[in-house]
Amino acid sequence: MLEIGQPFPEFSLADQDGRTVTKADLLGARAVIYFYPKDDTSGCTQEACEFRDALGSFEGARVIGVSPDGAKSHRKFADKFGLSFTLLADTEQVLAQACGVWVEKSMYGRSYMGVERTTFLLDAEGTVTDVWRKVKPAGHAEAVRAALAG
Repeated sequence: MLEIGQPFPEFSLADQDGRTVTKADLLGARAVIYFYPKDDTSGCTQEACEFRDALGSFEGARVIGVSPDGAKSHRKFADKFGLSFTLLADTEQVLAQACGVWVEKSMYGRSYMGVERTTFLLDAEGTVTDVWRKVKPAGHAEAVRAALAG
């Protein structure tokens, strides 16, 4: 699991418009990178919409959502809810695995692999400064905003 003080892993993933985004694109400003399980599901929609609504108070930090969904799914999700930040398609779970958030989960007695809802705050050099694990969507964007302001 990625910890505070460690560099965020290198990556190269497509965004909702098919453009490639890399770690180098994030350097020079703080970044909020949040991993979520699936586009257009209740918890993920709540989390994304809270980030959307709080974006103006994020002290210039870039917000990036990451899930295993593809770029087309991300585009539909962004359009449906007016999301103006980047959504990255980690379809092979490479970044999720590198960050330690691709984990075994269980639902209705069935085990499966999936994303553990986790948020990383990075400084301008790409180093992790804060981590929120097993995030509950309600109120999470406010906790991130407070960390950015503090």
